[in-house]
Amino acid sequence: PIYTLVPMGAHAEQYHNPPSLHPSEPNYIWLEAGSNLGITDNHDPLTNHRDTPDHLVSYLQKAGISWKVYAEDIDGKTCPLTAVAGYPPKHNPPIFFDDVTGGNDFNSAYCISHVRPYTEMAGDLRNGTTARYNFIVPNLCNSMHDCGISGGDAWLSREVPQILSSRAYQDGGALFITWDEG
Repeated sequence: PIYTLVPMGAHAEQYHNPPSLHPSEPNYIWLEAGSNLGITDNHDPLTNHRDTPDHLVSYLQKAGISWKVYAEDIDGKTCPLTAVAGYPPKHNPPIFFDDVTGGNDFNSAYCISHVRPYTEMAGDLRNGTTARYNFIVPNLCNSMHDCGISGGDAWLSREVPQILSSRAYQDGGALFITWDEG
């Protein structure tokens, strides 16, 4: 996909994560909060949750800007605070914040309404019901974590076109594809 996408936009070469920020989770917390907030490992939110409201989706909510996470392999019936199938909490930064999860409540209605199964995204794109800010969490295979570059590349080649052809994208949308750990 990079060969297809680069002419449409831009890419960064020699981009590196903040120094000594390894493994994945601290990088995702940094994306959400502008700092790793002292998290240096990949523990679930049950251990690594933070009670600060100083993070992106909280700011968006306060500004009246809708947001949603679409995550592969979750069922949408509970707040996904622990790993299930190929779903990694470490790649879903909003769920590390108590104001999103009601303090690690698996039944948090707020969390459940904002963190949805990825399978819902295609319908939301078709119906024009996506949020203004959407964060996608591929499973560990499709993120290139467990199944290599070719598996993730194949996933991107199927999924990116549906995003780029959506009204949400065509009406001033932007798509950012990131990798953690540099």
